[in-house]
Amino acid sequence: MRRSRPRWLVYVLVIAGLLAVALVARWLATGGAAKNAKAGRPPAAVAVASVEVGDMPETVNEIGTVTPIDTATVHSQLSGYVMGILFKEGQMVTQGQPIVQVDQRPYDLALAQAQGTLAKDSSTLVSAKLDLKRYQTLSLQDSVARQTLDTQRATVGQLEGTIAADRAAVGTARLNIQYSTIKAPFTGRIGLKQVSVGSYVTPSDTSGVAVVTRIDPIDVVFSLPQADLASVQRKAGTAQGLPVTILDQDNKTVLAHGKFSTFDNQIDTTTGTVKAKARVANPATAGATGEKAPLLFPNQFVNVTMLVDTLHQVTIVPVSALRHGAQGDFVFVVQPDKTVKIRVVRMGPSDGVHTAILSGLSKGETVVSEGADGLDDGSAVRLPEGKGKGGSHRKQGGADAQ
Repeated sequence: MRRSRPRWLVYVLVIAGLLAVALVARWLATGGAAKNAKAGRPPAAVAVASVEVGDMPETVNEIGTVTPIDTATVHSQLSGYVMGILFKEGQMVTQGQPIVQVDQRPYDLALAQAQGTLAKDSSTLVSAKLDLKRYQTLSLQDSVARQTLDTQRATVGQLEGTIAADRAAVGTARLNIQYSTIKAPFTGRIGLKQVSVGSYVTPSDTSGVAVVTRIDPIDVVFSLPQADLASVQRKAGTAQGLPVTILDQDNKTVLAHGKFSTFDNQIDTTTGTVKAKARVANPATAGATGEKAPLLFPNQFVNVTMLVDTLHQVTIVPVSALRHGAQGDFVFVVQPDKTVKIRVVRMGPSDGVHTAILSGLSKGETVVSEGADGLDDGSAVRLPEGKGKGGSHRKQGGADAQ
C-alpha cells in the first residue's frame, strides 16, 4: 500500500512554487529591463521645447447664433390690389423707402368725399353762426324768445362737433393714401417678396409683403457656463469692455469683431449655462459678383471667442508637452544627463498652441514636446541634433500678440 506524503510537506512545496513564480516575475520586470538597458537599448528620440515666459490670453470659446436686433414682417395697413413691387429681393433698404404700392385710387376718392363733407358742414356752420348773432341782437331788444336763442347756440355747437369729425375723416383719408405706399420700417436687408403685382392684400395677411431685418450692427447669442459668470461680469463692467471675435464654422476665418453686450436674466437649470449676447459690426461688403452683402446672416451658426483676461509673464509650454495621468497633469522635464523626470504641473488657459503653466515649471527648463509615448520617470532620451537642451520660440502673433 502506497504511503501518502505528510500534509506539511505539501504546503512547503506550494509556498516554494509561489515564491519561485514571484522571483521570476520580479526579474522580468526589473532585472530583465536593466539587463536590456545594459545590453545597449537605444534612448528614445524626442523633440523638446524650452519653457518660456510671456502673456497668455484667457478666452471663452463657444458656439453662437447670429440674431438680428430687429426683425419685422411688413404688413399692409389697408386692403387693396398690389400695383407695384418697388424693391429687389435681398437688397438693402433704408428707413421710409417705398417697397410696395397698393392701389391708391379708392382712397383718393375717399379723401375727396371727406373734403366735400367738410366743406358742406363748414358752410352750414357759418350760416348757423350768423343766425346766432342775429338772435343775440334781437334778444337784447326782447324781440326773440329765450328758448330760440338757446336752441341756436346748441345748433352751432353741434355743427362745430360735426366739423371736428369731418376734419378727422379728412385726416384718415390722407393717412390711408400714405398707407397705400408700404415703406420699410427701418434700415436693413429685405428678404423674398411674399406678394406679386395683382395680389389682393389685407392687414390680416399672416405672411405680410416682405420681411426686413436690421443687420448692421447685429447680435450674436451664445451660452456661457455659470462658473464663468462672475469673471465675465467683473471684466464687462470696465470701460474697455470684453472684445469678441466671430469666426466661421471652421473656426478659421474671422467674420466680425465686436464687444460683449449683456447676459440673460436667468440661468438655464437643465444645462447650467446662461445666455450671453455680443453686438458686432456687420457692414455689407462687395462679393465675387460685385453685389454688396453682409458676412453674417440671421440664424447663422458661428464660433465666438471672447477675451476675458490676459495673464502676464507666466511660464508657457507647447500644448503637445502636456500629459495627463493618475497623478494629474504633468510634463517630462529633460535632465542634464539626458534622462527625463516627471513633473506634476498646474495648467492655466491655452490659446490652442501654447498652454500657461501656473506652477511646477521655471523659465529655461526643457520639456519633451513630441515623442513622449512610452517614456517613464528616468527614461533616457536622444535630443535632436544641434539642440543640447532644445528650444521652441513662440511666433509673433500668438498669445504674446494678444
